[in-house]
Amino acid sequence: MTTEALELASLLCSRLCHDMLSPVGALSNGLELLSDEKDPEMRKRCFELLEQSAKISTDKLRFFRLAFGAAGGFGDSVPLSEPKALVDALVGNNGRVTVNWVLGGDTLPKPAVKVLLNLSLIALDSLVRGGTLDIGAEPRDGTSEIVVRASGQRIAFDPAIGRALDGSAGAEELSSRTAPAAMLHQLVASMGGGLQYHLSDDALVMGAVVPAA
Repeated sequence: MTTEALELASLLCSRLCHDMLSPVGALSNGLELLSDEKDPEMRKRCFELLEQSAKISTDKLRFFRLAFGAAGGFGDSVPLSEPKALVDALVGNNGRVTVNWVLGGDTLPKPAVKVLLNLSLIALDSLVRGGTLDIGAEPRDGTSEIVVRASGQRIAFDPAIGRALDGSAGAEELSSRTAPAAMLHQLVASMGGGLQYHLSDDALVMGAVVPAA
């Protein structure tokens, strides 16, 4: 493994840990409260919070396992119902975002699914005040075409993420925030595909063409 690849892997781990800290911390706090609480109604509330935090933790772990990990290898196809369920779970935990899907076919190759999940993650992160997430994907002529659009009152998109997507980011811009985009660029470029994005005041649109392995 090269130094650059090792650094990218470390930053992806940092991103995962950052996103997991809140729900896991809530679990720990809930258990502490439950150990001291005697009132039946408050104990019931504690159990509800523990259940909610456990669900969020599980949903995020399942998402990151496929988005960042190499589960099953890169040569496998994945039913589109799987990434759809993972994104729907994240959006459901957010509560301020609505997701719409347009999917062609039943499966996509694993690399294309990773692109879909990570573009969806970037788009979801940009909807700081809520909004709509539109996701489309279909196989076409030996490639997978993916489009993700985030629209809302405020789009929070770090230009460094855009540069990581198109491969123009400098080494000093690589961070846990830009690492997923940098990973996507390396993955898609290695397969001879392409990534692009367009940012306006009320929308972020990202697209990818991922050739079959």
